[in-house]
Amino acid sequence: QVQLVESGGGLVQPGGSLRLSCAASGLTLDYYAIGWFRQAPGKEREGVSCISRSDGSTYYADSVKGRFTISRDNAKNTVYLQMNSLEPVDTAVYYCAAARGCGVVAGVPVVGYLEVWGQGTLVTVSS
Repeated sequence: QVQLVESGGGLVQPGGSLRLSCAASGLTLDYYAIGWFRQAPGKEREGVSCISRSDGSTYYADSVKGRFTISRDNAKNTVYLQMNSLEPVDTAVYYCAAARGCGVVAGVPVVGYLEVWGQGTLVTVSS
């Protein structure tokens, strides 16, 4: 069966870094666009970043551009989100999703033809 599992979340101080992983089973990630989303307490889920399947193009929300980097490791069937210069506002549950395509609408990464969501990993940025 198809499953995505996020890992790498935890507690980090402001200005610190984390690398999130999205590991796939039951599907081959290089066939899909992969998006990262987050949901902070009391807020709606928002797109953070995505990477396309066709040419590897990457897209980022304005709020994270220059701080976060999305990448693939096809040999490990895993997509990563490197998060640097973390701020308290980045505190959220982070989810990955596999889809047919991705892009940016109104400055927000989005995915189309969604295949599956992961269950999320919690990132807390606090002193």
